[in-house]
Amino acid sequence: MKHTAMRLHRALAGAAQWAAARLEEGRQERARRPDSGDISITTVIIWVAAVAGAVLIAGTIAIVVGKYNGKLSGL
Repeated sequence: MKHTAMRLHRALAGAAQWAAARLEEGRQERARRPDSGDISITTVIIWVAAVAGAVLIAGTIAIVVGKYNGKLSGL
């Protein structure tokens, strides 16, 4: 049991060390390129339109299926 606990402790310590190094790399990259990650308003508009279109289509299909549900069951 002690051996397993030691291995787990080493694995967690290694994972924590990897995460810390990865965060530091991210901070350095962010300092080098401060404008990265900005989302343009055009991208937001396109995503909102796509989601609204998908919801509209799904709602229309639900309404049609609900309206003709009894008639469709005999097919």
